[in-house]
Amino acid sequence: MEKKKLTLSISSSKKTIKSIEEAKTQSKNSVIIDKKPGRFVGKSNFNRSTIRKKNVTEKNLNFSKTKQHLKPNFFPKPGSAAPSDFEKRKLAEQRATKRLKGESIEKEKKNKSSVRKRELKLTITRALSDEAVDAKTRSLASIKRAREKENKKQQEKEKIKPVKRDVNIPEVITIRELANRMAEQSGNIIKHLLGMGVTATINHNINADTAEYLVQEFGHNPIREEKTEEIIQKFKQTTSEKLNSRPPIVTVMGHVDHGKTSLLDVLRKANVVAGEFGGITQHVGAYQIEHNSKKITFIDTPGHAAFTEMRARGSKLTDLVILVVAADDGVKPQTIESIKHAKAANVPIVVAINKCDLPDADPQKIKNQLLEHELIAEELSGDTLMVEISAKTKKNLEKLIDSVLLQAEILDLKTDSTTNAKAIVIESKIDIGRGPIVNIIVTDGTLNKGDHFVSGLKWGKVRAIINDSGKNVEKAEPSTPVEVLGINGASKAGDDFIVLKSEKEAKSLFEARVKESKEVKNPLSLVTQDTAFKNKVSNELNVIIKSDVHGSSEAIKNAISNIKHEEVKPKIILSDIGMITETDVSLAKASNAILIAFNVKPNKEAKKLSEKEKISISSYNIIYEVIDFIKNKMSGLLTPDIEEKVIGSAEILEIFKVSKVGKVAGSKVIDGEIKQDGNARVIRDGVIIYNGKIGSIFREKNQAKQVSAGLECGISLKDFNDFQKKDIIEVYNSTVTQRSI
Repeated sequence: MEKKKLTLSISSSKKTIKSIEEAKTQSKNSVIIDKKPGRFVGKSNFNRSTIRKKNVTEKNLNFSKTKQHLKPNFFPKPGSAAPSDFEKRKLAEQRATKRLKGESIEKEKKNKSSVRKRELKLTITRALSDEAVDAKTRSLASIKRAREKENKKQQEKEKIKPVKRDVNIPEVITIRELANRMAEQSGNIIKHLLGMGVTATINHNINADTAEYLVQEFGHNPIREEKTEEIIQKFKQTTSEKLNSRPPIVTVMGHVDHGKTSLLDVLRKANVVAGEFGGITQHVGAYQIEHNSKKITFIDTPGHAAFTEMRARGSKLTDLVILVVAADDGVKPQTIESIKHAKAANVPIVVAINKCDLPDADPQKIKNQLLEHELIAEELSGDTLMVEISAKTKKNLEKLIDSVLLQAEILDLKTDSTTNAKAIVIESKIDIGRGPIVNIIVTDGTLNKGDHFVSGLKWGKVRAIINDSGKNVEKAEPSTPVEVLGINGASKAGDDFIVLKSEKEAKSLFEARVKESKEVKNPLSLVTQDTAFKNKVSNELNVIIKSDVHGSSEAIKNAISNIKHEEVKPKIILSDIGMITETDVSLAKASNAILIAFNVKPNKEAKKLSEKEKISISSYNIIYEVIDFIKNKMSGLLTPDIEEKVIGSAEILEIFKVSKVGKVAGSKVIDGEIKQDGNARVIRDGVIIYNGKIGSIFREKNQAKQVSAGLECGISLKDFNDFQKKDIIEVYNSTVTQRSI
C-alpha cells in the first residue's frame, strides 16, 4: 500500500472543527493546528507586541505515515455522540505531537536554536520596528556571551608556540634539576626515559650526553657548561703584555746524604740540617737568596726513595734543577730518578759535584757515570753545566750561583706582576695556635694581604703572609716562597692557589669544585668468583697516620702502600695532619688499627683515653723507623713456618696397667729412638688419633729417658689411654720459624 505524507501546519487562526474536517476531507494527510498568540510582560511592565515566528508557522513539517497508523477513535463511530470541539482539538494536538516527537524532535531543536539566533540579530528594520524593542534588550548580553565564546574557541584552536630555552648542561645533573631548567614537568621526562627503556626517578643523576639528548627532544637548545678546571685553565693561560722579569725557581735534587740541604744552608747562612731528624730532609723547603742584587728561589726536596712524589712535584714547579752528586759516592738510584723527573718536566739541569774536598773524591768518575744518562759536560762538548763544589769549604759556590743565573737568562723568565696571583702549594700543615697554614710559591701576579683565593678543595682570605725568614709581609711577588694564613683547611701539596676578584667568585668556584668532586663516581667493577678468591687477603693491618705536615703524611702513606705481601696487606684507614685526638684513639680501637704519630704528640684527652683503652701510640720522627715498624707488625700477622722432624716410631704389642700411672703401651721401637722430651702422636690405620706429649718411658720396670731401635719399652702418653694393639706411636720434634717481610 502506498504511504502518504501527513503535513502539520501551525497558524495563528482559531482552531475549529471545521478546519480539522477540511484537513481530513481534502487530503487526509494534513493537519492544521491554530496557535493562539501569547503575550509576556517585560521589565517596564508594558505589553509587547507579539513576535510571530514566521519560519515556524510557514514551514510544513512532513512525516510519512499511512492512514492505517491513525487510531480508529480519531473519527467518531456511527451512532456515538459527536465529540466536543475541545476533545477534537485535544486529540488532534496529541496525534500531531506524537508524530513529531519521533521523527523531527532533533531537527526542531536545531531549527529553534537557529531561529532564535536569527531573531536575536539586530538589523535596521528591526531597530525601527516595534518588534525590535524586545529583541534588542534580550540580545545585548547574549551577543556579548557569544563573542566571548567565539574568542575562547579561537584561542583554543590557535596553539601556543612553545618557548625555546637555552639550557645549561653540566657533566652530571639530576632529572629534577633538568626539568626545572627546561621548565618542563619531571614526569614527562621520566616517561620519555621509560620509552627509551630507562627506569629513573627525579633524583637520579644523568650524564651530560643523556641530558643533551633530552633537551633536544623537548625542543630546547642545550649548552654544555664548562668544568671548573677548564675555567681555571683559561684563567691560568691568560696572557698579558705587561711582562717583567722574575727570579728563577731552582729545585735541588739528588740522593740522600749527598749534601743538598748542606749546600742550601751555606747559601742561606742558616743551619737547617740541625732541625731535621736523622740528618735527612723530611719536608719540602723553599728559600730565597739574593746574589748581586738578583734573587733566586730554591726548593729543597727530600732525597729518600719514599719522597718520590714530592720530588716529582718539585720538578714540575721548577724552572731549573740543580742535581747534587757526592764525589765520593757516585750516581745512586735516587740520582737517576731525579734525572728522569727533570727530563720529564723538560727543565735544564746544572750538576753540582759536591764533597770535592774529601780525599777519595773523584769528580771525573761522576762525569763519566752521567754520560750514561745523557748528561754531557761542557768540556766534553756537551751542554750540561757541571761545577765541582764543596759545601763544607764553600768551594766554587759563587760559580754555581753564576751558572744558575746564566741559565735563567737564557730561559728569559717573565711574568705579569700586576694581575691576580697564581701559586702552587708545596706544603701544608695545621698549627695549634695559628690554624691551617699553606706554604706556596707565587708563580704569576702579586699576592696581597686580604685577597680571596681557592686552593684545591679549600678556600679562604689571606690573613697574613710570612716569608722564608719568618717575617710578616704585606705582599708576595712572583717566584717568592711564603706561608699564608686564612685557609679553611689543610690543602694538598701540589694543589693550585688562585686569587679571585671577590669573595663571591672564590666561594662559587670552591662550591663548584666540591660539587664536581662529589659527583665523580668510581666505576663499578665486576667481581667474579675467581677474582674474588684471587684478590682475597687473609690478614689486613689497619694503620692510622697523623703527621705534622701533609707532605710527610703523603710520603709515609706511599711508602706503606708499596709494602707488598701475599698473605698480609697494610690498609691505611686515615692519613691526616695535626695532633692525635680522642677521635683518632676511638677510631683505632674500633678498627683494631695501629696508631702512628709522626712529629706530633697526642693531646691530654687522647693520652688518657689511650691509656684507659690500652691503645698504643707509636711516635716517630724518621721515616725509616716508621717503615720498619710497619714491616714488623705485618710480620707478626704471618703464619709461622713449622718444620717437623721424626725422631723415631714404635709399635704397640701389649697394653698394661700400672699403678699411679694408668695404661702403658708395651711397644717395640721399630725406627730411630724414642725420647721422653719429644712430641708424640698415635697413628691407627693411617689416621692420627692423638697428638701430644710423652708422659714417661719404662725399660724393665725402670724409667728411661730414651730407647733405641730394636728394643722394647713401655710408653705412657699425657691425657691418652685408648691404646690398641698395632697402633704406631711416632715421636717427633717441631721447629717454629717466624716469617718476616
